Amino acid sequence: MPKVDDWESHVDWADIIIFDDVLGQGEKAKKLRDAGKRVVGGTPYTDRLEDDRTFGQQELKRHGVSIIPFQEFSDFDTAIDYVSNNPAPYVIKPSGEAQNIKRLLFVGQEDDGKDVVHVLQSYKAVYADTVKIFQLQRRVRGVEVAVGAFFNGSDFMMPINVNFEHKPLFPGDIGPATGEMGTCMYWSGPNRIYTATLAKLRDRLAEEKYVGYIDVNCIVNGQGIYPLEFTARFGYPSISIQAEGLSMPIGEFLLGMADGSLKDFKTKKGFQIGLRVVVPPFPYNDPKTFEANSKDRVVIFRKPNFDGIHIEDVKLVKGEWLITGHTGVVLIVTGQGISVKQAQAQAYQRVKNILIPNMYYRKDIGDRWFEDHDKLHSWGYLRES
Repeated sequence: MPKVDDWESHVDWADIIIFDDVLGQGEKAKKLRDAGKRVVGGTPYTDRLEDDRTFGQQELKRHGVSIIPFQEFSDFDTAIDYVSNNPAPYVIKPSGEAQNIKRLLFVGQEDDGKDVVHVLQSYKAVYADTVKIFQLQRRVRGVEVAVGAFFNGSDFMMPINVNFEHKPLFPGDIGPATGEMGTCMYWSGPNRIYTATLAKLRDRLAEEKYVGYIDVNCIVNGQGIYPLEFTARFGYPSISIQAEGLSMPIGEFLLGMADGSLKDFKTKKGFQIGLRVVVPPFPYNDPKTFEANSKDRVVIFRKPNFDGIHIEDVKLVKGEWLITGHTGVVLIVTGQGISVKQAQAQAYQRVKNILIPNMYYRKDIGDRWFEDHDKLHSWGYLRES
């Protein structure tokens, strides 16, 4: 696809303008939308829902959604004193641009909070210039599940998307946090999690004329539903996995969403699985390692079958796919099936067709579904309302 450096000079002839997940694009998208252009993108309000964690929680509370107790801090010493005086398990969540450094999110395990204190002391020494504002949120144990939906400027489009992200680097949810290593998802009518969270923001999003995807990640247990954070944009790799589940061309889907004409859309039955194929230095920022081990390495397909293959940092040179960028994210590989096991089998069979030196990926995307489903079903959260 042709690329340009100066996208603004092409706005006049564009039928539709799409902003993806770059921070702070809501103001530009709103300005173009107000000028009469068809735009998929956020607003300053929806940007803030995600970027300012405290604001996002306050908005949930203002709309009648139960939230987990939290405190916001701008210095580490005050936070350390707070945990010492209020011992409990906490989650450390950076706000603003620092939240994109996913490995800085820390989930405390110890009931006395001593592990959180040690991590805060470490962050004070190393990341004081990077992490300006952060939250300490009480840790609630349960099933982590997200519900999301596309919004067409006036209302949520149906069906909704129920998804289970796998964020740690290694199988078994071990290792550093990443943006996402893979996701298991399916499409559904409105369920209890959706009606208790996202649905309550419908009128506010309509006021904003928001167009795009919005998702709220939650912890749920037998006592209730507790929203953690918003994603007010396309998620990656979620959007590629969602595209596999649509029963219409994604270009038509985006256009219908942008002009408000699409209210209900057809999706494939069953489940979609997607996983990230990555290379060193992912998930770390290490240019020397990337240069030595990954840059310009060829992505080899044993057979010329590209079904379910979505590119991330890849360029086409003389007919070859080469790794580019600097992060080490290469491909998203998806699978579709009536059951989770069928979707897994297709995705991992497609991975076997790929050969990249030093590549790695999680081999357990979707495994959590079987236990999580039983819990969510017994609590009554997945029933369509």
